[in-house]
Amino acid sequence: MRLEAAARMDLFRKLWKARKLIVVVLIPLSLLPLPLLQPTSEACCAYVLMVTAVYWVSEAVPLGAAALVPAFLYPLFGVLRSSEVAAEYCKDTTLLLMGVICLAASIEKWNLHKRIALRMVMIAGAKPGMLVLGFMCCTVFLSMWLSNTSTTAMVMPIAEAVLQQLICTGVADAQHDSETAEAPDDDSAALDKEDNLDKNQLELFYRSESNCTKQELCTLTEVQSVEVNGVALKRSASQEFIKQTNGHLPQVAIDIPLPKRVKARRDSQYPTKRDHMICKCLSLSITYAATIGGLITITGTSTNLIFAEQFNTRYPDAKVINFGTWFIFSFPIAIIMLVLTWLWLHCLFLGCNFRETCSLSKKRKTKREMMSERRIHEEYTKLGPISYPEVVTGVFFILMTLLWFTREPGFVPGWTSLFEKKGYRTDATVSVLLGFLLFLIPARRPFSPSSSGKDKDDPNADPLAPMITWKDFQRLMPWEIVILVGGGYALAAGCKVSGLSVWIGRQLEPMSGLPPWAVTLLACLLVSAVTEFASNPATLTVFLPILSALSETLQINPLHTLIPSTMCVSFGVMLPVGNPPNAIVFSYGHVQISDMVKAGFGVNLIGVAVVMMAITTWGVPLFNLTEFPAWALARNVTAGL
Repeated sequence: MRLEAAARMDLFRKLWKARKLIVVVLIPLSLLPLPLLQPTSEACCAYVLMVTAVYWVSEAVPLGAAALVPAFLYPLFGVLRSSEVAAEYCKDTTLLLMGVICLAASIEKWNLHKRIALRMVMIAGAKPGMLVLGFMCCTVFLSMWLSNTSTTAMVMPIAEAVLQQLICTGVADAQHDSETAEAPDDDSAALDKEDNLDKNQLELFYRSESNCTKQELCTLTEVQSVEVNGVALKRSASQEFIKQTNGHLPQVAIDIPLPKRVKARRDSQYPTKRDHMICKCLSLSITYAATIGGLITITGTSTNLIFAEQFNTRYPDAKVINFGTWFIFSFPIAIIMLVLTWLWLHCLFLGCNFRETCSLSKKRKTKREMMSERRIHEEYTKLGPISYPEVVTGVFFILMTLLWFTREPGFVPGWTSLFEKKGYRTDATVSVLLGFLLFLIPARRPFSPSSSGKDKDDPNADPLAPMITWKDFQRLMPWEIVILVGGGYALAAGCKVSGLSVWIGRQLEPMSGLPPWAVTLLACLLVSAVTEFASNPATLTVFLPILSALSETLQINPLHTLIPSTMCVSFGVMLPVGNPPNAIVFSYGHVQISDMVKAGFGVNLIGVAVVMMAITTWGVPLFNLTEFPAWALARNVTAGL
């Protein structure tokens, strides 16, 4: 019996290891009767759609590889020609993304992102509440232009350095969190300080004797290094204590590690529960802020690009979605979400005493906060004065934004009206042009013998070296996302040509009795739930054709359902697998899955509520949502024919 049970367990282990291969093989075979028994274009397209969707949701194969399934199944089943499918994999948004990645590569190469982040944190201060808000603001700003994953990967190391400084200065000062940075006015206050310090040191040494952890050793090192920063009181108290010992405890002090080993602490105990809460709050705030920032611009996240391209492809006569209109709609959403998310995280992890955690008064700062500010200033000082490449990158950044806004602002003629032929120039034109120029402009100041930037210590560096190289671009270019987006376009084209989208719309006619806001709310809740377990781009790619057909069937402006669903698909913030920023923050070890679920659930509700408020208030006049538009009516009539 034991041998049989062991054999069964071994079989189960092998099957579990091969689960992805089993899904890859069994799903197409199990669904194959659909196109064989119903050899229609709709059935064949549905087969391809279901196979691709299962591959995406289960991640049995890489997302980019699964996006190639329509490239060979559509021609095999006669849904689309191979040349027609291939044309869907490179669209206008692909060029838009490439230009933005060129700018992002220049920002990251010349550390402009780090300068912006540190400057904003310096302005916010080291009080826990203001520190979290400062990091959230700089993360939101960077995520508007860079990918959410890149932004989180850039900002999180800066936040980790600040957190380590808070933790290391907190062990010996755990009982002095409320002590201000002002010196005592009389001798009695100084004596009280020394007595409390002796008590701290005695307790610390006894803990070191029984079970000395890395954090406690770090504390001893930190206490000795305080004298370097100008505070000699702790040093003298520590020496006086050692002189009064019985000869055993000083042996522990001899084994103090060097300060550089402070970074090794990862699994050690936090000085206080409050310190742990600060670490949780700051870590989670960064991933949520990256998600919020990605909502603001069309290029902020891949799901926005997927929506824009699929919408413009399905409704070519609708000239309503561009950089300006999207920004006007989404910017208030981001601001409201930023404030509400900060309040939610503050109340959840730091409590509701905002006066203590958000005060800007220098008299209320503790020594730990003063040291944290000093650490941030040191990091900023290391960057040195602003360099020529940073100035050029900043100018390109501002220029690209202005050209996007003024292309077709709507209320006044844009710069495209200066050209005779209309409709030839898009946001991708500006993006690719400026990105191309970054490969040409030298990274050194013209007519200056001195070098700047990263090459200042290399006398043999090429004086005409460009701002970015192809390797810089290649390192950041998300080719998997490009193919994934192309696969979504191919699926949408197949649904349109085969008539599957019309068939799906007819099946959803029983929902015609629901008001538009109820349909939108159901769509938002559905996509925000699915995206917790599946990738955001894959989820949106599957749902966009269905929601478009639903809107046309119910005679609702498609933007009423598509824009909120596009935004809510980014709210997969409850699990580490929800999106890459979550996984990056989780890897630092400050938060547990229960923390992410608890905090993420609140952020999810905040996001859905704010998006619903936006689409029913300022979204109505901006996109004229009260009427079923002519461009959607024309599309509906054409599909019906």
